[in-house]
Amino acid sequence: MPARRFDGQELRRARRARELSQEALGRAQGVGVEQPTVAKWETGATFPEPERLPAIARALGEPLNALFPRDGEPDLADLRCDAGYPQKRTGELIGAKSHIPVSNAERGVRRLADAYVPRLADAYGVTEKQLLAAQDRSFGVIPAAKVSTPPAPRTLAEKLTYLLETTFPSRQPTDAEIAAAINGHAGIDVISASAVKALRTGTPPPSEVLAGLAAGVVLEGLAEFFGVTPLYFQSDEQLERQVVDAISLLALRGSADDFALAARGGQGRLDPAMLAKISAIVAEVQKNADPRR
Repeated sequence: MPARRFDGQELRRARRARELSQEALGRAQGVGVEQPTVAKWETGATFPEPERLPAIARALGEPLNALFPRDGEPDLADLRCDAGYPQKRTGELIGAKSHIPVSNAERGVRRLADAYVPRLADAYGVTEKQLLAAQDRSFGVIPAAKVSTPPAPRTLAEKLTYLLETTFPSRQPTDAEIAAAINGHAGIDVISASAVKALRTGTPPPSEVLAGLAAGVVLEGLAEFFGVTPLYFQSDEQLERQVVDAISLLALRGSADDFALAARGGQGRLDPAMLAKISAIVAEVQKNADPRR
């Protein structure tokens, strides 16, 4: 278990700051030890039982986590110690004749009976959810780490940054090299290094570059340089417009009956022929939207 860190020198500092003698700390309510025991704690000769740490922190007026920090999340035994209970007292906490049920749970042998969970959580001053999570850790159950997925790049600048970082992880090409590649694809000078920087950083590019973007020549050059489809650089609105146009074109080529049936839902389900046509459109759009294809 991730036991709390105990530092005898830190204990001595806190005691002296409180102007307590070793004997006074030993007599403090809840501590209950002799002066020689406190002296051994401070020299590192011995260490207090984990369940004594909350009482020591209270006697010194220090937060438990500050005086005796812990790395990681607590297991079931940690919660008991943080509440200041020795294991032998846990039987009375759960209304059982013995502490064995809690001992078994702490050692990962047998989980607590459902009836014991709310009683023990209340005694430890935690929620039932926190108690059950601590029990899982006692049994070696580690929750899967939450992986945060970064948002997909949406603007042209974000997409260029993403491609530069993923396509060229070790040495990223310069703005001049990218401009030269685009101009080579176009066959004429349509963009400069400073204009590439403007596109990459999201600042307004020169008017001639805007014209090249409108004509598609700059995006085509970028697509060739990074090895992606030009569709990758289009906005969601532009892609949606293409889908609408494609379905509209398909509607013109299909029969009116097919599309009327699809609109009505095919008496509870989509007509198979219509579904096949739409599926083909979706597959093609998905293929074109993948920047690596």
